[in-house]
Amino acid sequence: MDFLNITAILISLAALFSYLNYRYLKIPTTIGIMLIALSISLGLLMADFLQLTNLADYAEQMLRSVDFHEALMQGMLSFLLFAGALHVSLNDLFQQKWMIMFLATAGILLSTFLVGGMSWVVLNGLGLDIAFIYCLVFGALISPTDPVAVIGILKGAGVSHSLETKIAGESLFNDGVGVVIFLVLLGIATGQYDADVQSVSLLLLQEAGGGLLFGLLSGYLVFSMLRQIDNYQVEVLLTLALVMGGYALANALHISGPIAMVVAGLIIGNHGRSLAMTEKTRKHLDMFWELVDEMLNAVLFVLMGMEILVLSFKGEYLLAALVIIPLVLAARYISVSIPVTILRRFRRFSPQVVEVMTWAGLRGGISVALALSLPLGSERDVILAITYAVVVFSILVQGLTIGALVNEGSGERSR
Repeated sequence: MDFLNITAILISLAALFSYLNYRYLKIPTTIGIMLIALSISLGLLMADFLQLTNLADYAEQMLRSVDFHEALMQGMLSFLLFAGALHVSLNDLFQQKWMIMFLATAGILLSTFLVGGMSWVVLNGLGLDIAFIYCLVFGALISPTDPVAVIGILKGAGVSHSLETKIAGESLFNDGVGVVIFLVLLGIATGQYDADVQSVSLLLLQEAGGGLLFGLLSGYLVFSMLRQIDNYQVEVLLTLALVMGGYALANALHISGPIAMVVAGLIIGNHGRSLAMTEKTRKHLDMFWELVDEMLNAVLFVLMGMEILVLSFKGEYLLAALVIIPLVLAARYISVSIPVTILRRFRRFSPQVVEVMTWAGLRGGISVALALSLPLGSERDVILAITYAVVVFSILVQGLTIGALVNEGSGERSR
């Protein structure tokens, strides 16, 4: 199936599911789209099992022609991260810098090893013989909260401004850091990289530090260009070039494109909006990137809901997932509790801040895309099935109930 037909089908499904959700379900758009896509996919599988129709085979053929990992990691992600960072205040981030910094660095590492260690015990206890390094790989891909899922759902959850900044800021940065850690661990698992501390540290510095520096340079370059003109068509085009060209160049330089796009988005969204744009340009820029964000989100969650058609599920995989889901939440709870406990000496938090941040730490398409990038083998089948189960639980269960948890009394008052 060619690219045009696949794109037409996905856009049409995204539009139809968005309509059905808005008209009947009336839940957050991304959750509604995924729920409808997942329900239809399960219905197709059931119909295929009963030999009522072969539509499941047709849908599976279409999905197999879409490289989900390539589509997200090399296509959609740059746009989604930039659009997400565009509306985050640098002043707000600076006020929450210590919390965000810990969660996006040490918190990810801690969660990676906690999830990896506990998963190794569970999987081997169930007779699924998986090497410890691959369990760490799973820990790395499932630990980062997904900015695509988090920011979209937080919009309607009613969380306090300071708490929203913590969660959104963390998800934007820990995504890039998590991808770097995943690549390092996968490289060790496949023998591409040495496992010594010096090699790993240099690789992390190159990827994360290089992405940060590249984002600063490219962001300020486009910012300086924006200051010299007053034409909203050209200015929007410059931001589009920054995202597409910048992400491609970052990948070619073997530095973190996700981190670069977040940093560039923060620069354009703050300095660019206030110092280099007229009100007319700001209006058109916001409309353009909000539309891009909504469209790509809709297509992404359609793909995620339908991805179950091409996964290999066995009874032991589902059992492992049921055990590992609460373990992933426990690791998240621990990684959030540590900085809150330390920072409580200097500032005030609501009693439920740890619980809310734990439950709001949603996993999404990035985790699935990373799992799909694993080399073919038994490890990939197990990790992919469990990852998908964790993501579905995260979005459908946590995403639908986070508002109720917030209303129950998070009401954070931090200074």
